[in-house]
Amino acid sequence: MRHGFVKVAAVTPKIKVADTAYNGEVIRGQMKECVQAGAKIVVFPELCLTGYTCQDLFFQEELLESAKAELLVIVKESESLDGIFFVGLPYEINGKLYNVAAVCANGELLGFVPKSCLPNYNEFYELRHFTSGADLCTEVTVPGQGEVPVDRDLIFQCRQMPKLKIAAELCEDLWVPNPPSISHALGGANVIVNLSASNEITGKDSYRRELVAGQSARLVAAYIYASAGEGESTQDLVFSGHNLIAENGHVLAESRRFSDGIIYSEIDVERLNAERRRMTTFETEDTHTVVEFDLAMTETVLTREVDPAPFVPADKKNRDKRCDEILMIQAMGLKKRLEHTNAGAVVGISGGLDSTLALLVTARAFDLLGWDRKKITAVTMPGFGTTDRTYDNAVSLIQCLGAEFVEVDIKNAVNVHFSDIGQDSSVHDVTYENSQARERTQILMDIANKKNALVIGTGDLSELALGWATYNGDHMSMYAVNASVPKTLVRHLVKYYADTCGEELLQKTLLDVLDTPVSPELLPPENGKISQKTEDLVGPYELHDFFLYYMFRFGFSPDKIYRLAKIAFKGVYEDAFILKWLKTFYRRYFAQQFKRSCLPDGPKVGTVAVSPRGDLRMPSDAAVTVWMRKIEDMG
Repeated sequence: MRHGFVKVAAVTPKIKVADTAYNGEVIRGQMKECVQAGAKIVVFPELCLTGYTCQDLFFQEELLESAKAELLVIVKESESLDGIFFVGLPYEINGKLYNVAAVCANGELLGFVPKSCLPNYNEFYELRHFTSGADLCTEVTVPGQGEVPVDRDLIFQCRQMPKLKIAAELCEDLWVPNPPSISHALGGANVIVNLSASNEITGKDSYRRELVAGQSARLVAAYIYASAGEGESTQDLVFSGHNLIAENGHVLAESRRFSDGIIYSEIDVERLNAERRRMTTFETEDTHTVVEFDLAMTETVLTREVDPAPFVPADKKNRDKRCDEILMIQAMGLKKRLEHTNAGAVVGISGGLDSTLALLVTARAFDLLGWDRKKITAVTMPGFGTTDRTYDNAVSLIQCLGAEFVEVDIKNAVNVHFSDIGQDSSVHDVTYENSQARERTQILMDIANKKNALVIGTGDLSELALGWATYNGDHMSMYAVNASVPKTLVRHLVKYYADTCGEELLQKTLLDVLDTPVSPELLPPENGKISQKTEDLVGPYELHDFFLYYMFRFGFSPDKIYRLAKIAFKGVYEDAFILKWLKTFYRRYFAQQFKRSCLPDGPKVGTVAVSPRGDLRMPSDAAVTVWMRKIEDMG
């Protein structure tokens, strides 16, 4: 449970209709199995103690009493199990029968949550047997348990992990226009469990999946959906045991339909709370009764997938759609600025990834405007570190896209500048490097003035996060199209363009750009090859993008990010290697805020951006001490 991770389970027992003793035994066995697997929250289906399909047997006193007796056995069983359990059964209260979720932990019956919305259409006729519990708020006396609350609006809160707050709804409650789970979430619940008996008809599974995922997203919550399965009567209906575990719009686990059993996943309570805290429009209300329970604070072994590239879509279908969407956002942002200023565009082209993407975006913006691409001035500026490979790729790219080609060799101008400031050209220090970057920016700005054009920025989000940019050099532009695109995504955008452009030479050029090491090329080549590789100096961008996503997007602590990174990059990087660059990330991120505080305009394309006018308002003088202390304690 460290770092907010809680393992949960959705269970479909293979029951026998109306055989409560048998069903209770099966349920208890699966409770033990779930706890042995590490699950702390275990959810069973609606009316699973009797079976949902008992029909008029629900009128039989013997069935109701035997279900109550079996519930007490289940509660007793929970005394030796470290978890909280939700079990469905029919329960008589004040002379009326209710479809309830019984909640127990540590040998204590914590409460009953009655079903609010009773379907009475098509194949459903629950009003024949049950009463809605929407307005029920009372207590019942249970042998050996004393007074037990009965209320739709109960929240079960863990004493040892107070941020864990669970509420329940039953089946149809989710399918109505105003589900109880909305009220539960506004009341503070961040985990919703649903005890369901949803029968299967063609196509219903897709709708059910979207409903559960969508509700978890709308509520910024985890949603555990446990449904009836094979043991139910098939007199008129078939139940598939379609179980789902979702978190904030993402399905973490899903059962194979037409099978009984258990699905597991781990929910991240810290992540959910961080997301709600960030959203000023998510306002909670004090409307629920809180019932506390205990859990042992054990380590949660993570089995859920941790994506090593959180900025990048996982499959090709989504990649193509997402990449085209991002390119369009970038291009539309630039289109508006060009249209407003009636200006052309100047782009510095190095033959590297970032400037390649910037030129591709600029070309698309010109196409959207219906302007001739010849109004794009693409400038290549060979310097002391330029290699034949990057130069040739820059020239080929410009020619393929139909932009105006301009070449300005910066070596003589930089040498004159070195002479002016007394810089020894044989000393390859930061002055040697940054003088070249600022000379290039000066050239671009002055060409833009001559041509009534805007300088299009090429730097990306990853470089801005690390401060890997020359202040008032490549750090500056008149519109920064890549400012919120991380390096890992830049690579995928260029690859997408290569795969879909349909032009052989352009594709060949883009693929070679992708294969070229990332470098500012500010130091002389060695044997004609790039000598200065960025990732050798600051670390792999895929690690830094991972760190950035979880630190900025969710505010995770360094030790939690490190834990996730070890899982995501297992077999790729050693733990010590990850920790080394995590230290670098935090140190650079805090030290380089002054560069981000004066960034030029640029479009936001994803959930992480560092514009001082938008997502990031951070003091340039903030100390990194607290974060580095945590990292040092880890190492």
